[in-house]
Amino acid sequence: MFRPENRKPDFRNNMEVVLNRGIPSRPTLFEFFLNDRLYNKLVDKPEGLSNIERIVQAFNSAGYDYATVHPTDFSFAPPHHAQDKTISINEGIIADRAAFDQFHWKNPEDYSLEEYLKIPEYLPDGMKIIPYGPSGVLENAVDLMGYENLCMMIYDDEQLVYDLFEKVGTTLLKYYDMAIHNDFVGAVISNDDWGFNKQTMLSPADMRRFVFPWHKAITDLCHKAGKPVILHSCGNYDAIIDDIINDMKYDARHSYEDNITPVEQAYQALQGQIAVLGGIDMNFMVTKTPEEITARAESLIAEGMKHGGYALGTGNSVPEYIPDEHYFAMVKAAFREY
Repeated sequence: MFRPENRKPDFRNNMEVVLNRGIPSRPTLFEFFLNDRLYNKLVDKPEGLSNIERIVQAFNSAGYDYATVHPTDFSFAPPHHAQDKTISINEGIIADRAAFDQFHWKNPEDYSLEEYLKIPEYLPDGMKIIPYGPSGVLENAVDLMGYENLCMMIYDDEQLVYDLFEKVGTTLLKYYDMAIHNDFVGAVISNDDWGFNKQTMLSPADMRRFVFPWHKAITDLCHKAGKPVILHSCGNYDAIIDDIINDMKYDARHSYEDNITPVEQAYQALQGQIAVLGGIDMNFMVTKTPEEITARAESLIAEGMKHGGYALGTGNSVPEYIPDEHYFAMVKAAFREY
């Protein structure tokens, strides 16, 4: 099994360059998150470390120029889904105006940043942190109201839908504002799934009314703080890519599936407009051989080192069902000379 050599992180000359659509000094890796098994495998002595320090050490050991962390334990509501192998998106807490008025909205400022602010004590030179959200604008609205109920409320009580998105959006702005104004932060992830394989969860027009204004506010906030912003969003983006690039002004997009748009096709279409991150399909990562995974990763890296604005990774993340040898088969492509 390939194990990454421990190379010195250099966010400024690699990940930051990719986010600005340039060619990095060497092949660059991007992943939203790994998994506990990998974190523990990549850290010599994970026992006794805080979760954030363990994640930072693991990302560094694997050859990344950054680590992604959740700055606090803030979330909008306790888990309420009945979960077996899947989670229903139709369960919600807020069914109507009365439930909205009675709902207890938690305040991000009530959650401690103590562990987050300790990061500079052990962050390797050249490495940065990329904080991410407690899900995003649409995901939290769906989680709170239920997908079918949300769709119905657009027609039955439009003002309630506006009020719901305003509350979620302003809360997320407060959350990000707490986390981004630190020198150890190199970029920000705004994570919010928007669609299915063939279309967005709401019509593009409704996405523009209810969802996108708050994403634009998030990117504006981060850009004013000097931080590039990565959109992590699953689903079909064909009808809204112009909004992503030219209205919300995201610097990079992450999450690609072969049955929607293979990352090679996405990279060719989006080159020079927005950075493309990751993209090796999750099903491909599980079902193909390590040799096939390495070959595809090498091809993607070779193109990225020619044209810029690309970092290698999976289409979504590295959950535990991806075999470790398949993950390392992908990663090793970034340690070749190009």
